[in-house]
Amino acid sequence: MPRLLRLLFPCLLLAGTVVPAHAAGQMEHAFGAAKSHHDKPEPPQETGFLNRKIELHGVTYRFVVYLPEEWRRDDHRLWPIILTLHGRGERGSEGMWQTQIGLPQELRDHPERWPFVIVMPQCPLDSVWTDPEMLAMAMATLDKETEEFHGDPERTYLTGLSLGGYGAWELARNNPQRWAAIAIVAGGVFWSYEPERWQQVATLPAEYARAVGRTPVWLFHGADDPVVPPRESDLMFDALKAEGGHVRLWIYQALKHDCWTRAYNEPELPRWLLAHRAIVPSTAATGSATIAQAAVPPPFAERLVIPFHPPALKLAPPALDALTGEYTDKKGHTLVTVFRQGDAIYEKNLQGEIAELGAETPSIFFYVNGSSTTRLTFDRDPQGRIAALTLRDDRHEERWEKRIQQAAR
Repeated sequence: MPRLLRLLFPCLLLAGTVVPAHAAGQMEHAFGAAKSHHDKPEPPQETGFLNRKIELHGVTYRFVVYLPEEWRRDDHRLWPIILTLHGRGERGSEGMWQTQIGLPQELRDHPERWPFVIVMPQCPLDSVWTDPEMLAMAMATLDKETEEFHGDPERTYLTGLSLGGYGAWELARNNPQRWAAIAIVAGGVFWSYEPERWQQVATLPAEYARAVGRTPVWLFHGADDPVVPPRESDLMFDALKAEGGHVRLWIYQALKHDCWTRAYNEPELPRWLLAHRAIVPSTAATGSATIAQAAVPPPFAERLVIPFHPPALKLAPPALDALTGEYTDKKGHTLVTVFRQGDAIYEKNLQGEIAELGAETPSIFFYVNGSSTTRLTFDRDPQGRIAALTLRDDRHEERWEKRIQQAAR
């Protein structure tokens, strides 16, 4: 028996290696189909906050670029692109501190509002944005990401806050045709580290205004800013207005230097940017340079003072009494208690903290000493009785049912 097996084994091995051509083709087709069927699809394009590097004159700088979730490398769609410059406190060399405040923070809170590629360079600790090499680095990062991520030359925007506002004014003056629109927050042209520039107060704003021309500019400033005085934005507003520019200035009452949280949270800001296009050179079929067709913004000047809260209405005691009571979650646990003292109404939370409420309307209230965006709405049932309390802030909404008091027996 062992001898027989030794004779059969080579035959079986030979038979296993000799396969008719058509059978081999069928097998290859079958295995190929199976392999194709089980192949994993290529991973989707990475989006969100991406760490990047750029080398300029032998120095490597780290920075971040933000890609919207809908961005795709293979669709060749041109995207609006923003260059944003951070403030003094976000300088460094790790490449990420600049993503903590301002526009990057707003991207985390409301990505749906910002369908832009956004370039976030970082200024080193021993430099400031107005240094010529830092301005060159910022523009180099913009050029690099514009090419790689399909930035639209007609929809290229500039923004900066505080120290970055100083830098943004320099880039606006040096490259006025590059920008479709500019938003500067708590910035100016009189740098805190070069106070002698104030000696040119009679001429310097006009120089910048003439360079910027009709490029739309939106300025934001806190009324009580002790770091970069609001006069800086007022001077630039007056200069742009005098030169027939297109400028808006919003002054936020009760805000100090950090007005950027409020400014970048304005839902109108990204829509305003997208409403403008730059007039950029284009190459015609003949090869000669022509000017792309785009509407030149008309002269425009708007200066608004934005109150922190609207004026509070005075409601009669019976109207306030109807709002008082305990408000509970879905499990019946009391979360807040609303009570009245004299002509004022208050909210008390689980931690015992008490906050005064102001009436924007008979049903909508705000925290007198709280956020400018949070609102409390008292909802009524079909019979007109207060049934629930809805809290809405910039990011979410919660609804609490009013506890029905049982009649005493």
